[in-house]
Amino acid sequence: MSRSSESSVATSVDAAYIHHGTAAFRRTNLALFAAGFATFGLLYCVQPLMPEFSRDYGVTEAGAAMSLSLTTGVLAFAMLFAGALSDVWGRKQVMVVSLLSSALLVLVTAAMPDWSALLVARTLLGLTLSGLPAVAMTYLSEEMAVESIGLGMGLYISGSAVGGMGGRLISGVLADFFGWRIGVGVVGVIGLLAGLIFWHALPPSRHFVAQPLRWRTVLGRFAGMFRDRGLPWLFIEGFLLLGAFVTVYNYLGYRLLAAPYNLSQAVVGLIFGIYLVGTFSSAWMGHLAGKLGRRKVLWTAFALMLAGVALTMAQPLWLIITGIVAITFGFFGGHSIVSSWVGRRAGASKAQASSVYLFCYYMGSSIAGASGGLFYAPYGWHGVAWFVGVLVLAGLLIALWLVRLPPLVNVATPPTPMSDGAMP
Repeated sequence: MSRSSESSVATSVDAAYIHHGTAAFRRTNLALFAAGFATFGLLYCVQPLMPEFSRDYGVTEAGAAMSLSLTTGVLAFAMLFAGALSDVWGRKQVMVVSLLSSALLVLVTAAMPDWSALLVARTLLGLTLSGLPAVAMTYLSEEMAVESIGLGMGLYISGSAVGGMGGRLISGVLADFFGWRIGVGVVGVIGLLAGLIFWHALPPSRHFVAQPLRWRTVLGRFAGMFRDRGLPWLFIEGFLLLGAFVTVYNYLGYRLLAAPYNLSQAVVGLIFGIYLVGTFSSAWMGHLAGKLGRRKVLWTAFALMLAGVALTMAQPLWLIITGIVAITFGFFGGHSIVSSWVGRRAGASKAQASSVYLFCYYMGSSIAGASGGLFYAPYGWHGVAWFVGVLVLAGLLIALWLVRLPPLVNVATPPTPMSDGAMP
């Protein structure tokens, strides 16, 4: 083949990927912004309601946190299989079913008659939600051009930030005026509308090739990932990032509703507007990492979170809010960097790597989020802050070690689909 013919083929392959500035890029990001909004609004709408659950049902702080920890725990395990199922059924199909069924389940949750029934509904939600996060990461890794994937992942996570903020804010504010059931129901309706937008806007996969579900191959790919020098540490970083972040927000409401602050439920709900910081930091730090290198930027996210944790131990409310802003900025930036890094290192095992990363990520929410209550009960907020500080410090040390991680070779051009759907 002549040099001009080779150049023409390379240009054609490159054009098949979604590039920044194109109509396909805008449609993809609208769809995934809506998906992130719906997923995390539905998942986290109960977080500001935990003091309400403690009061209405007579459960402890750690017991109320189970309304979120059970969901994220089941979600973590279910996502290990969601990626493999999407290899068979298709990325978009799995994500659409996941979103719409989850929104309907949250509507049902608002009508649950007692605490046990609510926990059952929240546990089932973890199962239905599992089809979106791992598969969304895989879709972006397969369909986005290399130079656009960092920004694309950042914009998806921005939608997650707005959804996490919106779900908490809406449920928290409406609970103060109309009761928590109305707040949860409204979040469910919004999630259903966002799911319909996603269904309509997301472009079909162009690089997905359906393949039969071969469990031996799937398990082999899972095992192969742990032979990589970097991926296991990136999985741990996901655990530490969300574990620290969710623990802070789980128990923030208890602190601010009590003396000396005595804030109302509506005002505490409005504090979740800080999530808007994440819509900027995820895209900005993801883009910055694409320019400077992920290993050179990741540690700064953990350092910022550690400084924020220290600020929350102060008494003045404005310092506490400043600390929460720093934690939120660092978390969303760090998650944007780590999640896109996993996709780039995983090669042919993108779906499995995304599943394992998100397993660790949500197990961090489930385990650390519930464990924080064991520190809050005897030691108050300072107990939570020290617990979170240890998690963030561990993440910072790992990030500093990752600075020395050798880069992958031959990843400067988009991967070419193989006949079996795997990537080189």
